[in-house]
Amino acid sequence: MSEPTEPIRVFLVDDQDLVRAGFRMLIDSQPGLTVVGEAGDGGQALERLAVTRCDVVLMDVRMPRLDGVEATRRLAERPDPPQVIVLTTFDLDEYAFAAIRAGAAAFLLKDATPETLLDAIRTVHAGDSVVAPSTTRRLLEHFATALPDPDGAAGAPAPDHRLDALTERERETLVLVGRGLSNAEIAAEFVVSEATVKTHIGRLLAKTGSRDRVQLVVLAYETGLVRP
Repeated sequence: MSEPTEPIRVFLVDDQDLVRAGFRMLIDSQPGLTVVGEAGDGGQALERLAVTRCDVVLMDVRMPRLDGVEATRRLAERPDPPQVIVLTTFDLDEYAFAAIRAGAAAFLLKDATPETLLDAIRTVHAGDSVVAPSTTRRLLEHFATALPDPDGAAGAPAPDHRLDALTERERETLVLVGRGLSNAEIAAEFVVSEATVKTHIGRLLAKTGSRDRVQLVVLAYETGLVRP
């Protein structure tokens, strides 16, 4: 008989008590998920997460004292940080964009269905990106003006040393990730197996120092490999 799987530990950060209560009821009702703590702002979250082990943080971005962007940035600097799902009321919220650049693994609207939220928690915990690639792409395209201009004075892309160690196939993979293609779609494009694509992406993460697929999308835009 196999050992029972440890539940995914979730921490809630939102300045609205009713929102946190709703999330707690939903998450605690699910087998394999449990809420281990909550906080009403980013500062309180950092304090409590220093002594509370968790796997996934649901992080609101607009909060008093310390917002979710700065809280995410500081959390990402800690050893072995939890995955952060950014929650926002408005689609294409500039705060959500900033939080993703600060190290969040996902972007989700607060009006998402319960099934979407639960699936997001499980997907992030499994090490994948919660955000549908198309959603990440729309987010980045909307705020492309906030990214550094990848063109030099002569119109050629400015060099970025994060790309120096990449093979040609890894660069091609990064472009397709940035364009929002799934592993299956990339595999079809290259006529290879999904396992091979996962190997390419694993090497991309290691060579570029990216935490997850979302940061690879950011990298593709920042370096000019993908343009809006």
